[in-house]
Amino acid sequence: MELSEYLDRVRKLNPLVHHITNYVTVNDCANACLAVGASPVMADAIDEAGDMASISSALVLNIGTLNVSKVESMIEAGRSANAGGIPVIFDPVGQGATDFRNRMAAEIMSHVSMSVVRGNMSEILSLGGEHIHTKGVDTGGAVEIREAEAIASRLAEKWKAVVVISGASDIVTDGKHHVLIHNGCPQMSLITGSGCMCSTLIGAFCGAHPEDPFGSAAAAMAVMGLAGERAWDKWGREGLGHFHMGILDELGRMTGESLAKGARYEEN
Repeated sequence: MELSEYLDRVRKLNPLVHHITNYVTVNDCANACLAVGASPVMADAIDEAGDMASISSALVLNIGTLNVSKVESMIEAGRSANAGGIPVIFDPVGQGATDFRNRMAAEIMSHVSMSVVRGNMSEILSLGGEHIHTKGVDTGGAVEIREAEAIASRLAEKWKAVVVISGASDIVTDGKHHVLIHNGCPQMSLITGSGCMCSTLIGAFCGAHPEDPFGSAAAAMAVMGLAGERAWDKWGREGLGHFHMGILDELGRMTGESLAKGARYEEN
């Protein structure tokens, strides 16, 4: 897997990535999208959500700040994207925290075919029907990496989608192929938006490589993890604010060559 080619193609094609996402991290997502060479658009009104999805290269659905109207727009946009063969990325933020959130996530999944589903361990396991404690929008349980890989693989086959579980090592699987991404640093969990930015980058990479959501997701997670590592090395002593902005700096300056040199992953 040549991860460098994925990033180079994003920068070459400048895919339009439509987001219906949460208002806590919308600016982070827009800037991360621009930093890797894609173009963001955020349109959550049901009057235009479907039309915007139809002219985009990828659609990212994020349920971080959830309400019924937004879910209706997500389904409208998702159906439009599905009809046009446009990749859809689903980020079930906080899945497992409340009955409402669980029902809305299930409703979206029942109406929209996903190319990639990305979340932390508790979110993905809860979405898949596993019982695990969730604290707000954060992970609240421990599952061994190999057990998580097996569960993710089963869910990928069930959903006919690539499943990404973010963690100390990120799991990426389509049910047949598996990649563990070892880039990243623990401090990324201390800032708001790191997970949402991962989903945005997956959208950007899938937009440039719609035929390959598995490789796109793996490359995007490696890019985000490597950017986090480098930002912490450079700015960590200055504080979390500098670190946060440093991630965008590193995303913007990353090249296919530097990704190839810095990516740490194993395929199986």
